[in-house]
Amino acid sequence: MSTSISASQWGSPTASRRALLIHGLTMSSQSWEGVAQLLATEGFFVVAPNLLGHAWRRGTDYRVSTLAEDLRPYFVMDTSYDVIIGHSLGGAVTLSLLPFLSNTKETTVILLDPALELTKEIVDKYENWFLKEIANLRTADDHMAENPAWSRGDSTLRALGISMCDHTVVKRIFEHNRPWSFSGLLKNISPQVNITVLASDPALGAICHLEHVPCDVARLHAKVLIGIGHWIQYESLNIIMSEIPLRRAKL
Repeated sequence: MSTSISASQWGSPTASRRALLIHGLTMSSQSWEGVAQLLATEGFFVVAPNLLGHAWRRGTDYRVSTLAEDLRPYFVMDTSYDVIIGHSLGGAVTLSLLPFLSNTKETTVILLDPALELTKEIVDKYENWFLKEIANLRTADDHMAENPAWSRGDSTLRALGISMCDHTVVKRIFEHNRPWSFSGLLKNISPQVNITVLASDPALGAICHLEHVPCDVARLHAKVLIGIGHWIQYESLNIIMSEIPLRRAKL
């Protein structure tokens, strides 16, 4: 893995396939280490940008559309991606990236418990929770004790992401995106794009619910992962990889 101020990369830049990974609120590009390593092993060049307001990146406008527009340089010179994965806030940002995609290349989009629709009460709840997380930074051991399915590496990267995000960013992201409603972005999907929504178990704190996902849109599929919490990339790498078209050697 190589890291810059704005992104982390895995694999060879000359690889024939590319993946773009969009992290969630108070996370960072490094948080994708587990998924990215598996993709790189499968022959992908993987890029994970740091969103505005994260990894000490500063901004003034934190609308989801602005977070997406900030990523436009990753699509210059007709750069295209075979796979795009977005988690939580990154799911809404990923949907805002769809207009940037190639009209000729097939793209698999995977949304991990995306933040599509949040009521004012839920927004207030999560805002307070994130602000407490930033004010009272926890160690990797703390995260592992609360989340037994997480590895030490993932727990360390979770702690790192929170430490590089300021409380004003959290406040402004929620303030600049009221009302929080992004499911409408799922209604006009290009014929070259296939989207899978992986929602976490409602009993384990899912923020995406199937009623938020249109059921009459072609090339859009959704499923609930029973027994899996919000941090799907930390708890079930195999489920994510099973949704990605991979090239297999001929027997």
